Amino acid sequence: MPNYRRYREAGNLYFFTLVTFRRRPLFKDPFCRNALRESINFVRNKYLFKIEAWVLLPDHMHCLWALPDNDRDVALRWRIIKSTFTRKVKHLFHKDEWMNNSRRKRNESTIWQRRFWEHRIEDQENYNNHFDYIHYNPVKHKLVKNVKDWEFSTFHRNVEEGIYSPDWGGIDLDPDDFGE
Repeated sequence: MPNYRRYREAGNLYFFTLVTFRRRPLFKDPFCRNALRESINFVRNKYLFKIEAWVLLPDHMHCLWALPDNDRDVALRWRIIKSTFTRKVKHLFHKDEWMNNSRRKRNESTIWQRRFWEHRIEDQENYNNHFDYIHYNPVKHKLVKNVKDWEFSTFHRNVEEGIYSPDWGGIDLDPDDFGE
């Protein structure tokens, strides 16, 4: 059983899902993973937030952030992360033939889906469920049989901090327990 961090104040914690355009597996590429890390760190230095949990899969990511008190501007942070990342990788991954009038009008690229999924964490149970969902996601998508085998996750940090045991999330868990 995980030893979760304590849920903080309502309104400060958010769960996100972001997906690449047409679900392209951009994050299989080490250059893209590095560009994303640099983009996130750039934003974290300007607009503080704490990463509670994160998993990066080939074509999408899930994360749980804690924002400073009285700061709810997640859209600004994601806009800068996405645009910084896009500038870094566009020369390799943009597909002009996939552009349509709507994407041109909005000055978009073919790197990200337009929006992101956002959910404000409501209580400790909601926090725990999303925390586990994030870390179990590579198993759910059949990328690995055990959570510990997925490299691109905060699971390993959470094991070091004593939140999870190293064997949490193995093949003995039922994937249906972790939602869609």
